[in-house]
Amino acid sequence: MQNQIRNYYVLTGGPGTGKTTLLNHLSEYGFHCIPEVARQIIKDQVLNRGSALPWANKAEYARLMWEESLKEYERSILNEKGFVFFDRGLLDSICYMEMENLPMTIAQFEILKKPLYHKIFILPPWEEIYVTDSERKQTWEEAQYTFDYMRKLYLKYGYEVIEIPKMDIELRVKFILENL
Repeated sequence: MQNQIRNYYVLTGGPGTGKTTLLNHLSEYGFHCIPEVARQIIKDQVLNRGSALPWANKAEYARLMWEESLKEYERSILNEKGFVFFDRGLLDSICYMEMENLPMTIAQFEILKKPLYHKIFILPPWEEIYVTDSERKQTWEEAQYTFDYMRKLYLKYGYEVIEIPKMDIELRVKFILENL
């Protein structure tokens, strides 16, 4: 992996904060956007009757989430085109692992020693837009806790974390573009 990717940005936060909607709008502006891997893992596991799910085999789910996130990151390096936005970063997988008391590997520690992203944009909990669905089963309280944990973890690893205000989607996009 390269030492520093100056044009890689993460959209993170707890569940149901509008990350995917925001990423879709950034994509409409022509930015290269990497979707969240966790939802696809859940869909695949449910479809194939697998157990690597956050409500079943958390360790296997975390392993798959890390591996798929790393693959997407490495694939992005090969296909880098201008600014790249990730719907969750590698540290989101680590956040899940820490919150579930799952151990990290030495290889994960080594990867996280290097700067991977330029800035982290974090979306705060927003009760008015929060909904659960077949892949997002966290309670409102869990969503708030995840946001707090996520912020602390990215700061711990030395990233600049910028909170995106609660406002309509076009203003959120404008806010991000002004803070690149």
